[in-house]
Amino acid sequence: MKEWMKVVPAEERKAYESGGFMGAGEIGARTALIVVDVTYGFTGSRGLTLEEAIKEYGPACGPASWEAMPRIARLIAMFRDLGRPVVYTRGDAYDTQFSGHATKSKRAVKYAGKFNEFPPDIAPRESEWILDKTKASAFFQTSLAAYLVRQQIDTVVICGVSTSGCVRASVVDCFSNGFSTFVVDDCCFDRSNFAHCANLFDMNAKYATVVSLSELEVALLGKQLEPAKAG
Repeated sequence: MKEWMKVVPAEERKAYESGGFMGAGEIGARTALIVVDVTYGFTGSRGLTLEEAIKEYGPACGPASWEAMPRIARLIAMFRDLGRPVVYTRGDAYDTQFSGHATKSKRAVKYAGKFNEFPPDIAPRESEWILDKTKASAFFQTSLAAYLVRQQIDTVVICGVSTSGCVRASVVDCFSNGFSTFVVDDCCFDRSNFAHCANLFDMNAKYATVVSLSELEVALLGKQLEPAKAG
């Protein structure tokens, strides 16, 4: 059983299974990857504790981000090798002054220092789109859906931060826009492991197929995915 399933009581897992949730989606022929908000503002500098990272940048997730970073880099490299689109998102430092921030927190996000810079490990290429957004979802009042349609994308793979926030919001909207949606669990991170696990469980039940990086690598080679079991 996957670690993120263990946060949900066995009786509730069985109820989800009985209700027809938890099935695996299909990966189509035309995939795209969305890397959600993996900037220093959401990681903090390498080597800091969670508390230290939050002091540096309020939304930072600390060690969990750097643990996931090599896998995110591997995921990005795989999509590049396959010649598939990679889209990066980050907060819009300018527009949020007028439209408001992505959460209700009264602590304003300060886009100072390296907040909106991508770590070199996963930095975008010049040819890759960096989508600036003002709200949690990468789809909310942006041209992302239009871009994916224009590229004839049928399947979207999502990774990044935070699992319970911008990743989840983007996943729900991705599914709602008609795309087969996959989340790579070990390429996502959150400042709360409980929130990370609970949201992976719920997204897998309703809106996406949650897989590990190694499972996705197998799937993209043309092999069938097995649905994650709730029992």
